[in-house]
Amino acid sequence: MLDEVHRLDNPSAVLKIAADHYPQVQILATGSSTLGASTKFRDTLAGRKAEVWLTPLVSADLVDFGRTDLRHRFLHGGLPPFYLADTLPERDFQEWMDAYWAKDIQELFRLERRSSFQKFAELVLAQSGGIFEASRFARPCEVSRATITNYLAVLEATFVAHVIRPYSSHRSTEIVAAPKVYGFDTGFVCYHRGWSSLRSEDLGLLWEHFVLNEIMAHLQSRDIRYWRDKRGHEVDFILARRGADPVAIECKWSAEAEVPLSLLAFRKQYPQGLTYIVAADVDRPFTRKVGDLAAVRFVDLKTLVTEIKRKANDRG
Repeated sequence: MLDEVHRLDNPSAVLKIAADHYPQVQILATGSSTLGASTKFRDTLAGRKAEVWLTPLVSADLVDFGRTDLRHRFLHGGLPPFYLADTLPERDFQEWMDAYWAKDIQELFRLERRSSFQKFAELVLAQSGGIFEASRFARPCEVSRATITNYLAVLEATFVAHVIRPYSSHRSTEIVAAPKVYGFDTGFVCYHRGWSSLRSEDLGLLWEHFVLNEIMAHLQSRDIRYWRDKRGHEVDFILARRGADPVAIECKWSAEAEVPLSLLAFRKQYPQGLTYIVAADVDRPFTRKVGDLAAVRFVDLKTLVTEIKRKANDRG
């Protein structure tokens, strides 16, 4: 096992020699950043490697750790040492951010103005899950709008933020440009929002983050969209592969909540495709007809992942 392989001068040479001359040896090479490894890779290693993206802890990991309380997972986050801590590791969150600047940002990007970048990262995490407008960050960070756009690209490249772009067929009623930005981990979102405990009204937002992490981890992809029209109807996540009908996913902490009108609005525009509501309190999946929708499938997170993975494999 080679940890932080991107710190080698020529990591691809080492891995290529191992693959070609020692095929019986299996190597697990890890790096803190995909970009950090790729900037030094002089060979794509096509046909010699398989890439695995390690996200924060998913549902199955919580079972393996023997601690399945979602509120604890939301507040402590999904980095194993933070999650396993009995008390809230507030100092560790800040130390992680300081190390992120020193190791990832300085080594990979050579950015100046540490205070501006860190302020931006903190604001992104604190406002995680909202529609992103670069101009709103320029003044508090004391940089230009163009610099804010560059900072966001850095957060996305280092997997600290996920930029979820709108799904549309360029209809005049749809939002087609403004992305939503999610922090990579619920613990950092809570820390930068100043939450040391959770209220019931906080759980829906954090559940949405957790669902997003689960989908990305199992699909090994960030190719996920959201949908919003100019009337304010919004669907949390849309899975849309070329040549396939869009899958609409709405996240609800409780299945007892009403089916949002946004799903009806989306399916009025895009009538074909599966429609899911994924809720934390669903024990057994069930299907319900709602309005003009053919069916809405209410599922737990495990069922959602199983079904969307199956459909992705069928299309593949």
